[in-house]
Amino acid sequence: QYKFRDLTIEELKDVSKTYPNFTFSMNTYTFKDGSQKDLLNFSGTVPVKYGGSYNIPVRLWILDSHPFAPPICFLKPTANMGIAVGKHVDARGRIYLPYLQNWSHPKSTLIGLIKEMIAKFEEELPLYSLSSSDAARQSELLSYIAKITEGDTDMKSRGKTGSRNEGCYNKITVVGAGDLGIACVLAVAAKDVADKVVLLDLSEGAAKGGTMDLEIFAVPNVEISKDFSASADSKVVVLTVNSLGNAQTYLDVIQSNVDLFRGIIPAVSHYSQNAVLLVASHPVEVMTFVSWKLSSFPKSRVIGVGANLDSERFRYILTNLLKAEVLAKDAWVIGEQGEDKVPSWTSCNVAANQTEAMAARNSREKVANRAMEVLKGKGQRSWSVGLSVADLADSILKDKRKVHSVSTLAKGCCNINSEVFLSLPCVLGTSGVIEMVRLEEDPLVQEKLQSSAGSIHDLQQQLKL
Repeated sequence: QYKFRDLTIEELKDVSKTYPNFTFSMNTYTFKDGSQKDLLNFSGTVPVKYGGSYNIPVRLWILDSHPFAPPICFLKPTANMGIAVGKHVDARGRIYLPYLQNWSHPKSTLIGLIKEMIAKFEEELPLYSLSSSDAARQSELLSYIAKITEGDTDMKSRGKTGSRNEGCYNKITVVGAGDLGIACVLAVAAKDVADKVVLLDLSEGAAKGGTMDLEIFAVPNVEISKDFSASADSKVVVLTVNSLGNAQTYLDVIQSNVDLFRGIIPAVSHYSQNAVLLVASHPVEVMTFVSWKLSSFPKSRVIGVGANLDSERFRYILTNLLKAEVLAKDAWVIGEQGEDKVPSWTSCNVAANQTEAMAARNSREKVANRAMEVLKGKGQRSWSVGLSVADLADSILKDKRKVHSVSTLAKGCCNINSEVFLSLPCVLGTSGVIEMVRLEEDPLVQEKLQSSAGSIHDLQQQLKL
C-alpha cells in the first residue's frame, strides 16, 4: 500500500512520457534485514554520451513512502557487461548519487534523479564490455553478492530517528514563519515546553524579518530550516501557514489553503509519524479536517487550537471580573471560532429542585452573556494565539491530562452525523485527545452546534481535496 499513491502515479507518468523505453512492474524486494516487500519498480536504459553513445540499463525501486524517501537504484547489466566500481556504483551495481543523499520532496523528482544519473555516468561510465569468460565470472560474482547482501536500504528509517535528533526528547516543529509561527516559537521557548523547536520557513528566498531576528539573537534550542527533514521525530507539529494568494471569494481562500496543505501535511506526517498535529491555520475547523484527511492520522492525533484561548479568557472574566468563580470552574467556549462560538458547561449542580434550578440557570445565563460580551472585545493577536498553542503543547508533551476546548472530530456528539471538527472539551495527553468530556445537556447549545456542523460540512463538500 503506497501512502501517497496519487503523487507516486503522477511521477511515474512523467517518467513514462520522458523515457518511453522504461517498463513498470510490481516485484518483491528483499531488504538487508531479510524482510520483504512488494514494491513498484521500473527498468530501462538511460542514454549516455561518453565518446560514443551508450544505453546504460538501470532498475529503480520505489519505496512505499515515495516521494518522501528516495528510490533504491541499481545498474542492471547484461551478461556481457561488467560493473565499473567507482564513487557512484558499488560491486553489486547499487547506485549512489548526491541527488539521492539530498533527496527532499518536492524539490527532488524521479526525472531529476535520472538526469543526474546521466550526468554522472557521462563523467565516469559505470559499465564496460566483458569477454565470454569474464562474463561468466561476472555472473558468478553478482550471484554471490546477491546471496550475502540481498537488497538493502539505509533510507528505510528516514522517517524515524535520525542522528540530527539524537538526545532530543520533546521536539516541536512549527510550520510557517509568519507572525503567528514566530509567536508560537517564542511562546513555546518562553514556557520551556520543549527540548527543541524547529521553525520550518516555507517562504521563498533568504530569511527575512522575524526569522532573521531569531537567528541574530540566537534563541536557545530553536532551529530554522527550509527542509522538511528537519522536522523528523517531532512530538507535536504546529501548522500556522495561511495562503496569501489573490483569491476573490471565501471559498477560493480556503481552497488555496487546502492546496498549500496538500504539499505540507504528507511531508510532516512522513517525517514525524507519531506526532500530534496541532492546527492553528484558518479556518481552523476546516483546516483541521483537511489535515486529518491528508495525514491519515487517527482522529485523536489531529486537533485544532479551536476555542482554547476563548475558554481560558472566558473563565478568567467570570472569575476575576464578574466574581463568579463557581460558574467558571466548569465553563467552556465551544463550537466554531468566530461569532458562532457558544458558552457551555460540563456539569450542572445548580440546585436540587426544578424551580431553583430554573432560577439558577437564568442567573448563570445572564452572567455568561455579560462574560461573552466582554470576550467579544478581546481580539486574537498572534502572540495571544501563540501562548494558547504553547499551553496546548505543554499539556500534550507533559501528558498532563488537562481539559482544553480544542477542535476535534465531532461526529457522534450532539446528534452530529457528519465528519466535521468543532471545539469541544477534551482531555489532552501525549497521544492527543484521550477522551471527550461530556457536556451538560442544553437544547439551545446542541442546536447551535448542529447548525455550525451543517454549515462547515456544506463548505467542506465544495473543496477539492
